[in-house]
Amino acid sequence: MEKTYDPHAIERHWYETWENRGYFAPKGEGAPYCIMIPPPNVTGTLHMGHAFQDTLMDALIRYHRMRGDDTLWQAGTDHAGIATQMIVERQLNEQGVTRHDLGREEFLDRVWQWKHESGGNITRQLRRMGASLDWSRERFTMDAGLSAAVTEVFVRLFDEGLIYRGKRLVNWDPVLHTAISDLEVVSEQEQGHLWHLRYPLSSGDGHLVVATTRPETLLGDTAVAVHPADARYVELIGQTIELPLTGRRIPIIADEYVDPEFGTGCVKITPAHDFNDYAVGQRHDLPLINVFTPDAHINDAAPEAYRGLDRFEARQRVIADFEALGLLERIDDHTLMVPRGDRSGSVIEPYLTDQWYVKAAPLAKPAIEAVRDGRIKFVPENWDKTYYEWMNNIEDWCISRQLWWGHRVPAWYDAEGTIYVAHDEAAARAKYALPADLALRQDEDVLDTWFSSALWPFSTLGWPDSTDELKRYYPTSVLVTGFDIIFFWVARMIMMGLKFMGDVPFHEVYVHGLVRDAEGQKMSKSKGNVLDPIDLIDGITLDELLAKRTRGLMQPQKAKQIAKATRRDYPDGIPAFGTDALRFTFAALASTGRDVRFDLARIEGNRNFCNKLWNAARYVLMNTEGQDTGLDAQAPITLSLADRWVISRLQRVEAEVAGHFAGYRFDLLARALYDFTWHIYCDWYLELAKTVLTDASAADDAKRGTRRTLVRVLEALLRLLHPIMPYLTEEIWQTVAPLAGRAGDTILLQPYPEADDTRLDPLAEKDMDWVQTFILGVRRIRAEMDIAPGKPLPVLLAGHGDDDRRLCTANRAFLDSLARLQSIDYLDDAATAPESAMALVGDMRVLIPLAGLIDKDAELERLTREIGKLEVNLSRCRAKLDNANFVERAPVEVVEQERKRVSEMESTIARLQEQHARIGAL
Repeated sequence: MEKTYDPHAIERHWYETWENRGYFAPKGEGAPYCIMIPPPNVTGTLHMGHAFQDTLMDALIRYHRMRGDDTLWQAGTDHAGIATQMIVERQLNEQGVTRHDLGREEFLDRVWQWKHESGGNITRQLRRMGASLDWSRERFTMDAGLSAAVTEVFVRLFDEGLIYRGKRLVNWDPVLHTAISDLEVVSEQEQGHLWHLRYPLSSGDGHLVVATTRPETLLGDTAVAVHPADARYVELIGQTIELPLTGRRIPIIADEYVDPEFGTGCVKITPAHDFNDYAVGQRHDLPLINVFTPDAHINDAAPEAYRGLDRFEARQRVIADFEALGLLERIDDHTLMVPRGDRSGSVIEPYLTDQWYVKAAPLAKPAIEAVRDGRIKFVPENWDKTYYEWMNNIEDWCISRQLWWGHRVPAWYDAEGTIYVAHDEAAARAKYALPADLALRQDEDVLDTWFSSALWPFSTLGWPDSTDELKRYYPTSVLVTGFDIIFFWVARMIMMGLKFMGDVPFHEVYVHGLVRDAEGQKMSKSKGNVLDPIDLIDGITLDELLAKRTRGLMQPQKAKQIAKATRRDYPDGIPAFGTDALRFTFAALASTGRDVRFDLARIEGNRNFCNKLWNAARYVLMNTEGQDTGLDAQAPITLSLADRWVISRLQRVEAEVAGHFAGYRFDLLARALYDFTWHIYCDWYLELAKTVLTDASAADDAKRGTRRTLVRVLEALLRLLHPIMPYLTEEIWQTVAPLAGRAGDTILLQPYPEADDTRLDPLAEKDMDWVQTFILGVRRIRAEMDIAPGKPLPVLLAGHGDDDRRLCTANRAFLDSLARLQSIDYLDDAATAPESAMALVGDMRVLIPLAGLIDKDAELERLTREIGKLEVNLSRCRAKLDNANFVERAPVEVVEQERKRVSEMESTIARLQEQHARIGAL
């Protein structure tokens, strides 16, 4: 092994080796275990959410593969309708060409060309993360097999009356000219205005005042609503108002939707341009007047004066006209949530248009029961409440998109607009017995990508054909996903799986939190706090990081703010941590259901953990390579207390880790492995083993036993760690495995360690606890009294029993070596001990006479100086926190850091004062 751990020197080599040798493919033996990867967008790049989620999935896959299960992690990507089309259209625009210039067929050829040349970036990045997906079975939502499955599902649902075409409100992107899902709408607070407008009563007896943030939509108003119990307006219900600028008369209606405490208690109702108003309009049978074109200009349904205006130009014209008529009551500044398309950035409009819908309620009922009766279990369980809430209030699902890239709707129309749905045009003519000369045109729309991904658990396995893979791996074992797509994806997969497979698509849904920054803020480009997993693996300079974070920002002031924060947080850029350190950090942070606060300090600590394991392995190899490690079964073996203890502790951690894998407690299993590796094996056992191996008087069978324990425990530990840290463990295992008597080409296919209760040794653990307490007690005294680490210490034992004498005698070599002892003497009960520092080991007192070890006066003077410095700094920090201006104006993280410093200094001062008092009393 090289002297220094260098992740880049090993990672690419081992991944290529694993993939080229086909290690990721299922073996066809053992119980089936299958996870479907949530298909990332083919346009995408790996972000922290992907890296976090895929680390957890890969840990499960590697664990079950090593347990001997027939393990399949299904690879694949989503065609990402909007995002992909935008990329290719942008490329065409740079050449002065539009998709309409090319026509549909040639444009789609260009998209496929882009996909083949540039669409694999995220799969390459997944490989960098060590994701052991079965790439030989990789699927794409637009490949021939999945496309056939999508068409089959659409036709069947239509034939059963579960898909229909209808005119309803949708989220409409006026730039992309398509409906989009709620998940593709990003709503953020923006500063705007609230206009208070007067609507005259038709009776001429006054007016009502309505408040709106979108005055231009009043051109499509069809009512004004008040609460039925609002005494101010009861007498007006049923009367009408004259809608200004339009020449139309609209009714005053009563509806409990209205909040009488908000504004004036009067609400304008525009059913064609607001989702809540649409519901009110349905209840009161109001007309729907759409006043927008697809690109959000005013259409011919509005008065002539406004036709053709952009919606925001129309807004200014409407306000000016109201003011001219004396009908503008007032304008208030107002903070509101503005919905924007996540791709175009355009303000989204509720828009009335013809779309294709799935009747969701009949599909939702069995899906609700599947969770209620336990066939599907959410982890943590509380997420089933979210699932029930959505499913019990489900509305029909808009599945059409006005794009060219995607699964084209398999529907054809004749000149009268009659709809014919079938697998293709020939099938439509045969199915509906249409004459050969009847002209048909195919629907221009494509299907929402969520429609195709809802079929993912069975379409990827070959459905609608009855394949061997489908029979073996469906239902899959677990779905690993974020809570934000429980409805958009999880629920829809359950509905489709039950409908077309007659069974649930997975047995468990593990719901993880979102990855946030160190302050708990959501990562976003606009905040400049996004971290790139590949940058954490490879490292990135400050200049490169600044360029990446400010690229494309149109607001210079925003770019300056992000640059300032970046320089503050990463003055030297981000060092290269390697994949294993990043993966271990993700696992350690994955507490059930909670959002993850990602702090570089954590990954730095875990890079140190990687170094610790690497250096421990080098030490073991230096003491075992070319030596007898007990491979000869005929050679006698004697195990020391330390050997028996570490073997017993290994059984306990093996059992603990198995339990944490079963419960999806990645944080706890990471902690258990960290503690065993760092504290049990490295900090304690290696030092104890050194005592045996360097003892000239130790017998060969004792040294043989220690060498065997060193390599066998390390080899088992590498297998325990492998699912989380694949590269480092493989590299070390290749050298350690032969010394431990384990054969094989890769750790990836080795059996996962399982606890053996017969190897538990409670007595060894009890005795070693005594030894550790003794050594730690002496070390604490040495530290508190500022005694040099290498100075041998005389020890007196008082209040000891027979067991204490036995343990002291049996483990004298460990005590002398690790506690650096000069001598051990036993005091009888009547003896008077000299001035000493004391530690307790059970009822026994471990005494270290201080005469000649420390200069009492000098030590008291040193402690006094140290306490004084701390008190000065503490006073400064407290003064800052007592300053209201500092607390209110400084960044939250700076204030929190100052409070943390105060707490730490108070704790340190208290400890030093206690030490001062103890020495002063000697």
